[in-house]
Amino acid sequence: MAQLNETLQEMADVLEATRPNEVLHVEAVVGELIVWTSKTGLPVLLRFLRDDQNFKFQQLLDITAVDYPAREQRFEVVYNLLSLIQNQRIRVKVAAGEEDTLPSATSLFPSAGWMEREVWDLFGIYFSDHPDLRRILTDYGFEGHPLRKDFPLTGHVELRYDETQKRVVYEPVKLTQDFRSFDFVSPWEGILHLPGDEKAGDKAAGDKKEEGAS
Repeated sequence: MAQLNETLQEMADVLEATRPNEVLHVEAVVGELIVWTSKTGLPVLLRFLRDDQNFKFQQLLDITAVDYPAREQRFEVVYNLLSLIQNQRIRVKVAAGEEDTLPSATSLFPSAGWMEREVWDLFGIYFSDHPDLRRILTDYGFEGHPLRKDFPLTGHVELRYDETQKRVVYEPVKLTQDFRSFDFVSPWEGILHLPGDEKAGDKAAGDKKEEGAS
């Protein structure tokens, strides 16, 4: 792992040598140390990284996830840690399937509370022993998890304020089904008329008229 600085390289060597039960493998990406662990090894590894005198990663900066639907374990859950003492950052990753449950890190890092709620809300990854695992960004009664790759681009419902009922109401999205599956190739396929086409037609007719007059 030549991309790592000397301190991170030493950390990688120590982790591989001393934590074989928790560390599946380590890798370097763009100068960053990434440590892969398992669901059962996650809390043990996080505690070690926080408490060991040679590491002292005492700040949890973020928990997020990445969705790879084609994989058997479709999610990579990512923990970004900072050590002010070592002036280093480290990234811990764990793979999780759609039905898997990960142990909560709230007992180790209180800041994990809202972060895990966000991951649950947007990806649907469940954390066991979380003291208050509920949605945090989407509304009550929201269906699905918006950052999953198979979540429709338009969503399922839209909301508006109903003057008759004097309240916000939810209704099914009124866009056609074609707009739900964007193929990243031709967003205008199947659309017969685009805004501004009439101006282009008027201009072409005017040009022909001028050519005939000349």
